[in-house]
Amino acid sequence: MRKNYQKQMPLMITSIDHPHATELEGISQILDANPIIYEWVLQDLTRNVTHTGAGAEGMSAEQVVRAAIIKQMEGYSYEELAFHLLDSVCYRGFCRIGIADKGFQKSALCNNIKTISAETWEAINRVLVAYGQDTDIEKGKEVRIDCTVVSSNIHEPTDSTLLWDSVRVLTRMLGRINERFDEIDISFSDHTKRAKRRMLGVLNAKSKKARKKQYEDLLKVTHKTVKYASNAVSLLKVHPFSNLSLSATAQGMAEELKEVIRLTYRVIDQTTRRVIRGESVPSGEKIVSIFEPHTDIIVKDRRDTFYGHKVCLTGGVSNLITDCLILDGNPADTELTDQMFDRHKKIYGHYPLKAALDGGFASKPNLTSAKGRGIKDVCFAKKRGLKEEEMCRSTWVYKRLRRFRAGIESGISWLKRCFGLSRCMWKSLPSFHSYVWASIVSANLLTLARKGFSAT
Repeated sequence: MRKNYQKQMPLMITSIDHPHATELEGISQILDANPIIYEWVLQDLTRNVTHTGAGAEGMSAEQVVRAAIIKQMEGYSYEELAFHLLDSVCYRGFCRIGIADKGFQKSALCNNIKTISAETWEAINRVLVAYGQDTDIEKGKEVRIDCTVVSSNIHEPTDSTLLWDSVRVLTRMLGRINERFDEIDISFSDHTKRAKRRMLGVLNAKSKKARKKQYEDLLKVTHKTVKYASNAVSLLKVHPFSNLSLSATAQGMAEELKEVIRLTYRVIDQTTRRVIRGESVPSGEKIVSIFEPHTDIIVKDRRDTFYGHKVCLTGGVSNLITDCLILDGNPADTELTDQMFDRHKKIYGHYPLKAALDGGFASKPNLTSAKGRGIKDVCFAKKRGLKEEEMCRSTWVYKRLRRFRAGIESGISWLKRCFGLSRCMWKSLPSFHSYVWASIVSANLLTLARKGFSAT
């Protein structure tokens, strides 16, 4: 049976004289001061459970939240997290794991932590922002806004490597189907070695003509593999299996295979258009990974190309990240200004008095709109034709806000270096959103704990 928190504290060492242990104790106090967090997480953990009073006890919501925070703070894999929750007295105490308890397997940690939705993480962050406001750590009167990119966990994409990925994944899935079902026999040829040779031939080709020849054969091999997979889907759909369990498994594997086939056709289409026909394929129509198909192509400042999602962050004087917006595609910063200000009002109940933004947000309409919302001083890091006296009440205020804005750059760097925000290691778009919010919540908890100790 699930619980939202431990009713009775298990036997454990209560105090450790170390700065990191002190920080964890501060985080623990903040979590305990906001028990609604555990209630929300419990709802996620029991969303698909019919009888909540039956079954094994498992991890409590409190333990799941605390384990997720440790994972993001330390950058552990699930296997490393399982080890440290067994080995570390400090982490066992923080996660409320008693001396007699055996800890948790990596699979249990993974399943439970990834069950927490992005909406729940965002709601937790709103609670932390309110806690910061109540304790006078962050009032939300001065904000700084900037964008960054969180990369997906994919390799550098090229058309040839995407085609090779498609061939080897489809072939592997066909092999698993043959191993799983004795009642059917899917005949197919394994072209993975040939596809790999053609992929390497593309990468090492010394002329455009030689490269195109390699691509043509690689496309031919991919078409053959897709045909095998399509035949397998048809067999799985119509074959009369001996029991319902096998039939359900077959239908599930058929759907997975259909999704990979769909993505493979997209790769074939963009390769044919770009390489064979010489067309220019817009970035919005491209697919850069069959494993993370949600990944966007983000070109930053016309020089650097990233593969992931654009994220817009709002920070305050305390370096608390008060808001985060994960975007689809690569919209211009100028399109986000009003939205971020309105989200700030929704969180705090009022617009900020002063705002410092990156130069990409600068435009005359954005300045006029911000002033119309009652924001007295608006500083864009690059003026882009705007005058300082139009943005702020004085040159001194403009220069101070411009220096203040630079602080969010260090905050973003801290998130990427210490909380894993540079690259999302979780699979699928919903998990991407959850990962980003989990990193931000963990960072905010540490910020609040440190600010709380400094205030006392």
